[in-house]
Amino acid sequence: MNHRTTVRRRALAGGALALAAALTLAGCNDDSGSSGTQTAKKPELKVGGAYIPEPTMDDMAAGFFTLTNKGGAADRLTSATSDIAGAVTLHSTKGGVMKEQKSFDVPADGELVLASGGNHLMLEKLEHKPKRGEKVAMTLHFQKSDPITIEVPVKEATYRPEQPGGGSKTSHGTHMSHGTPMSHDTHMSH
Repeated sequence: MNHRTTVRRRALAGGALALAAALTLAGCNDDSGSSGTQTAKKPELKVGGAYIPEPTMDDMAAGFFTLTNKGGAADRLTSATSDIAGAVTLHSTKGGVMKEQKSFDVPADGELVLASGGNHLMLEKLEHKPKRGEKVAMTLHFQKSDPITIEVPVKEATYRPEQPGGGSKTSHGTHMSHGTPMSHDTHMSH
């Protein structure tokens, strides 16, 4: 009887260990499933409102757009290329001072705005000076996402897009009277 009790206890203990191991593994699978979902989150990038003001100089132009990220993961704009420019560089403008940047953050569920007087692209060493009505091909390169190629319209030199939610020509005119053409001249003197 002693021997049977010992065997039975060992069997119960073994079963309990097997059950605990199975529950632990099941718990691990649930955890890895949810973290697997988190690692599956990735940037979902879309470019809107792109334009290049008709340049006043023969060898450089500025480029602007809004990059929207509807994905659950951040990304970085690391570079840009264009078939009409020998180089495309990323610049920030703070306090009227322009500085070249290595990259720009594109936040998860957010946007990166490249606008006159702020972050922007500089198309340098132009093969030809683009004219209003022309479209310029540019390819945007990212840390995580595949490159995005866009056709960017060349607008008049004084063009300023409507502000989100503004929607009326009055707000557009008001925006222009706040000295933004001066900011535009700032980065053209680069």
